[in-house]
Amino acid sequence: MTRRERAYALMQAGQVDLVGAFEKADSKATFQPYTWERPGGGGGTAMTLTDGGVFEKAGVNVSAVHGARVPDSLAGAHPGTEGKPFFATGISMVLHPQNPYVPAFHANYRYFEIGEEGEQNDIWWFGGGADMTPSYAFEEDIGHFHKTLKNQCERHSQADYKTMKETCDKYFYIKHRSEMRGVGGIFFDALSKPGTGDWEADLAFQKDGIETIREAYLPIIERRKNVSYGEREKEWQLYRRGRYVEFNLVYDRGTLFGLQTSGNIEAILMSLPPYAHWAFNHSPEPGSDEAKLLEVLQPRDWV
Repeated sequence: MTRRERAYALMQAGQVDLVGAFEKADSKATFQPYTWERPGGGGGTAMTLTDGGVFEKAGVNVSAVHGARVPDSLAGAHPGTEGKPFFATGISMVLHPQNPYVPAFHANYRYFEIGEEGEQNDIWWFGGGADMTPSYAFEEDIGHFHKTLKNQCERHSQADYKTMKETCDKYFYIKHRSEMRGVGGIFFDALSKPGTGDWEADLAFQKDGIETIREAYLPIIERRKNVSYGEREKEWQLYRRGRYVEFNLVYDRGTLFGLQTSGNIEAILMSLPPYAHWAFNHSPEPGSDEAKLLEVLQPRDWV
């Protein structure tokens, strides 16, 4: 198998595994497939779940696309790739829970290669990461999440948790709100400098990252999914989802890449919640559980 084929196979295997794990956690609804083709080359399969026992909306998308010219958003971040053919494959997931006490979760792991198909191209890199977006802050949950990701990084010599965490804090930052989208996690635009890393070692990190999602997120679901909540908590969750929408439509590079490569619009916007709420100049009551969330939406050492 070529590098492209092996990377794509990893994403597909991850999709099968995580769809099964999330269905088991939900216990009510199942994921439905939506397969699409990209006119310029490639396509993908989005697995989506709605109105479940745990998840109000969940999606796990895998794609593999290629084209004759690197999109502007990608070329801008990686000088020297301008005007060249490209290949990109990845797995991306977003889960929006029913219960406001269960945090939303996002992760994506991806592979880019620049050059003609069939060649052993020198310009390649892996990117991705995982982050969590709670509506209510439980330090036990946030600490578990970060500790699990730190352990993942420590299993691979080329991965530095501190750097990846700082990158995540900076990337998932809503500048016009002066706050992070959630409580961060890890994020890396390129695991190794394009073309200079150990391809096998970087692929192993991606595989570990996809597998670590179970350990990082599923225990938090089990801990919070049956906590009682009312209208106040649901309204706050919808309000916080508005921030999620703002980030994804204004700043998210994956959304921009998908639009610039003429990707499938349903798969691109799969990350958006089914319902969200905005209120003019809203601020929670001082000292409330809602106000406590705002205190953790700035960079902090959670480990």
